Amino acid sequence: MRPLSFLFIIFIFMACNESQEVKNLKLRVDSLDQKLSNSYSPGLGEFMSGIQVHHAKLLFAGKNENWKLADFEIHEIMEAVEDIQKYNTDRPEVKSIGMITASLDSVNAAIIKKDPVAFRSGFNILTNTCNSCHQATDHGYNVIKVPDNPPYTNQEFKIQ
Repeated sequence: MRPLSFLFIIFIFMACNESQEVKNLKLRVDSLDQKLSNSYSPGLGEFMSGIQVHHAKLLFAGKNENWKLADFEIHEIMEAVEDIQKYNTDRPEVKSIGMITASLDSVNAAIIKKDPVAFRSGFNILTNTCNSCHQATDHGYNVIKVPDNPPYTNQEFKIQ
């Protein structure tokens, strides 16, 4: 009987020890959960401000037929839209952001073709799509327009 009692005691000890490991893991998970919920996540306005800058830079790159810069700027906008869909799922407006995809694709196609006429047309449609989305999401007071001046005076948009 002694060997059986000894095995029983070892089993109980292991079960208690495993229980402590589970408790420690739960504490670590809770701690990481709290850190994650308190970590920085960009807001929708921050993403939109970034898109607005890239929108303006895109126009001047396209106007100057700087297709490499235009390609860079359109892809920055596309990346920001993807990030909005990833990081701002709690915002109801995000459900409408997909409406911009076709106009982004249109501008991108014009850039690939290096077609200034298609670029200008696509850019105007993109700008109008931004405003349509703002209207649809009760942000109609935020009107986007085709820029008059480059957003930065310290960047050259002409090909050197």
